[in-house]
Amino acid sequence: MAEKMTIKKKTKKFILDVIMDIIGGTLIAVGTYNFAAFANFPMVGLNGIALIFYQLFGTQIGLVAMLLNIPIAIFCFRILGRGFFVRSVRTIIITSVIMDYIAPLFPVYEGDRLLAAICTGVLAGLGYALIYMRDSSTGGADFIMLSIKAKNPHISLGKITFTTDFIIVLIGTLIVSKNVDSLIYGVIVTYLLSIVVDKVMYGVDSGKLTLIVTEYPERVAEQIDALTGRGATFLKAQGSFSQDEKKVVLCACNNKQMFTIRNAVKEIDDKAFVIIMESNEVLGEGFKPH
Repeated sequence: MAEKMTIKKKTKKFILDVIMDIIGGTLIAVGTYNFAAFANFPMVGLNGIALIFYQLFGTQIGLVAMLLNIPIAIFCFRILGRGFFVRSVRTIIITSVIMDYIAPLFPVYEGDRLLAAICTGVLAGLGYALIYMRDSSTGGADFIMLSIKAKNPHISLGKITFTTDFIIVLIGTLIVSKNVDSLIYGVIVTYLLSIVVDKVMYGVDSGKLTLIVTEYPERVAEQIDALTGRGATFLKAQGSFSQDEKKVVLCACNNKQMFTIRNAVKEIDDKAFVIIMESNEVLGEGFKPH
């Protein structure tokens, strides 16, 4: 029975992975082929390199991207592991097929280039994020970025994406369009893509984290619970000047609740020292489960 449940669970996961690959691949393909290619500005990632070949020689974007993936995939195989490698190969094939055979079925956008850049960044960013969230990638530059992420987990994926893609955008501008406008549009695409990736992957569960140094920690914690339903944690601390032991109130909440907490602390202790920080993701009771 347990074995049957495991097989059923794996099958369900595989089907969901394939569905997300199709959705994500479609978004990336449409952003690249139907917006970026016609607008003649550089695209990001390995698809951006394939787009250079398309603009210069008219080759298929998906096919070239797949061929360029082979040496990079072999190089990054040990770092990323067999499971991730196999999932990524599946994603690469699906995305490449959609790029060459499905995206051309959609109408090409012929309007304002700025709107094309915005649509490219948002659509491709959504597509990449959906694929990353299933622990897969579209290969190529993704393999390089996720290898960097594996070695440097403290760096956000969006920042790594922005850096690597900016280099590709710069190369595409110098080789193909050779004008500043295309470089600017490429940077806009890169920036939007990195923002969308981070917001989709982390923004849904993002919030605020506050550290409150006050003479009335118990009252502050009680008020936080009464107003927002959020619990708090007491951290033991010691003042460097007075050497007095203190309780620091630690609380994680969403963006709206932080405004309420800040006002409540001010009413209880207007001399309280309050630190408010961004929190990319909060897991646990009252938030997203592990």
